[in-house]
Amino acid sequence: MKAKKSLGQNFLIDNNVINKIIDEVSACEDDLIIEIGPGRGALTSKLKNKGCSVIAYELDRDLSNILSKLEDDKLHVIYGDFLKSNVKEDIKNIKYNNLYLVGNLPYYITTPIIEHIIDENIEFSKFTIMIQKEVAERIAASPGSKTYGILSVFLQAFYHIEYLFTVGEKVFDPPPKVKSAVIRLTRNERVELGCEEKLFFNVVKTGFNQRRKTLRNSIRGIIPPGFDSPYLNLRPEQLGITDFLQLCQDIEKNRNIGDKA
Repeated sequence: MKAKKSLGQNFLIDNNVINKIIDEVSACEDDLIIEIGPGRGALTSKLKNKGCSVIAYELDRDLSNILSKLEDDKLHVIYGDFLKSNVKEDIKNIKYNNLYLVGNLPYYITTPIIEHIIDENIEFSKFTIMIQKEVAERIAASPGSKTYGILSVFLQAFYHIEYLFTVGEKVFDPPPKVKSAVIRLTRNERVELGCEEKLFFNVVKTGFNQRRKTLRNSIRGIIPPGFDSPYLNLRPEQLGITDFLQLCQDIEKNRNIGDKA
């Protein structure tokens, strides 16, 4: 099977890297792994060896000749677009302890995949994913850095981020033009945001879409009349997760007071 450029396929072929990724997946026998883009099954076959159940989403039906040989009562392959999937529906009849996400994600849809997971509120215990190095650095970025942005805030609100290791181009067939990285996201202790999720996402997205402006100017269409906060004098990259949450909680309280008045 040759990789299809139209699907952004870069098949992982280096056993050392494959084993290194598998070692970082701490799933146990009673856990469920969602794999995105199994490709030729390089990771899939070794994920099965952990004894847990695996559901793999693969867009390319031509790979069924390879993947069908791996399928059994522990592995089910769903052929279709993960971005249009309903994971909660697909796993509703499966009993498991923890839900994991594993995959070598196509570069061109990495961000849409993560946004789909956020929008669908799929509560993964851990992600172990290989993505473009530049995107990995953005996800793991700290406040104040140039790479800190929307993905950083959305994911760090719910996950601890670990940049595990960088992966060179030659471990793929065909080799991509950029380096990759493997990162791990582990669900943190935050159960709820303390404010409306819609408001939180709106403030963060609107703020970073005009990141050169202070929040006072960029989110002025969101804040209630007369509302003020020291955070409004800052640019979005200067706020940590707790700062954004506090700002949104204050906006929400101010709205509620205004409604009662």
